[in-house]
Amino acid sequence: MLYGFNKPFGVLCQFSGEGDTLANYINTKNIYPAGRLDKDSEGLLLLTDDGKLQHKISHPKFDKEKTYIVQIDGQISSDAITQLCKGVRLKDGLTKPAKARIIDTPDWLWPRVPPVRFRKDIPTSWIELKITQGKNRQVRRMTAHVGFPTLRLIRTQIGDWTLNDIEPGKYESF
Repeated sequence: MLYGFNKPFGVLCQFSGEGDTLANYINTKNIYPAGRLDKDSEGLLLLTDDGKLQHKISHPKFDKEKTYIVQIDGQISSDAITQLCKGVRLKDGLTKPAKARIIDTPDWLWPRVPPVRFRKDIPTSWIELKITQGKNRQVRRMTAHVGFPTLRLIRTQIGDWTLNDIEPGKYESF
């Protein structure tokens, strides 16, 4: 079985331990995350009881494309988009080229709790970023590297699986 979960901000991608965990939202037994989203990220998390499927989704050798929408600090430049598309050199090596484009603020977006900080004199902008790697906090590090730190990060798709209309904190069978 395979489930899609819309992970809210602040939730840890584990079922046990302290803090706000998956156990507070998911009551299906013997399923495990296929990949991770850090505590500060939101959006699609896949969970399965199938170890082989979990491996195919999460192992880097399968180059499963992941799509994110990212709110960034500042008005992003076309030069920064070009850099993201070529790949950027992080401390742990060069990232694979990404697919990146500037987008309008999504009209379907739910409010984040707590809200992203607002600064009257500094605009924000949104990009869509597609990557096939999964380095630790990769999207955040990539946008910071090109001069535009991430304020909000939402994964909307993994391969052919999409977030669709799953509400934050809810999950459904795929």
